[in-house]
Amino acid sequence: MIIFFSGTGNSEYAAKKIGKEINDSVLDLFEKIRNSDYSAVASEKPWILVVPTYAWRIPHIIHDWLMKTELSGNRSIYFVMTCGGSIGNAGSYLKKLCRAKGLNYMGCAAITMPENYIALFTTPGKEEALKIIEQADNKISDVIRYINKNTSIPDAGITFKDKISSGPVNNIFYPLFVHSKKFYSTDACISCGKCERVCPLDNIRLQNGKPVWGKNCTHCMACISRCPKEAIEYGSHSKGMPRYTCSKVL
Repeated sequence: MIIFFSGTGNSEYAAKKIGKEINDSVLDLFEKIRNSDYSAVASEKPWILVVPTYAWRIPHIIHDWLMKTELSGNRSIYFVMTCGGSIGNAGSYLKKLCRAKGLNYMGCAAITMPENYIALFTTPGKEEALKIIEQADNKISDVIRYINKNTSIPDAGITFKDKISSGPVNNIFYPLFVHSKKFYSTDACISCGKCERVCPLDNIRLQNGKPVWGKNCTHCMACISRCPKEAIEYGSHSKGMPRYTCSKVL
């Protein structure tokens, strides 16, 4: 079974492409995360987790869900992480997670997809994004071949920078940067409530027709990227920048 979490569609695209090619079921974790649903999930085939990279590791909310949820049936698990550039030393932390869960670690693949972290980086226009996705398709196909052969994905070379990025930097990044203080809506807001509906942590409420953010934010960028009127900004950094969601469909 393929299970995935996706804020702007990159990991969803990769998960569904893998599911289609290997003829396996695909489970979106959005509702489970939003509803704090930790009920057991079963699969007779190897597990394949597809998630975005947050500060060179899997998102904390996904790690917590995995630790609290029983994955019954098959004990092997592959990891696929979509990223803007690198997943650092994420594999080392995933191996620890697998040991804690009694799972057989089958490797972790990094799939470079269009940058979506508009809070800090530059997002691409549509044409540039499509070119990046086309290149990613080749890497996804490589992952599918490993899965079909039931062989492990080879470990990539890890540098000292990778270890620092996934270790101390990740630990510092979350408390310093992962918050909703800089999100706000502009006069372009039409009170449609989409930002409220797409938040996986149920962290947004409309008050007097305008979104108000709570403290429980994971920086998935779903609200700012999926707003139909581009009426949400993140400080001054996002102003004038393209909103990215994965537009390529299978």
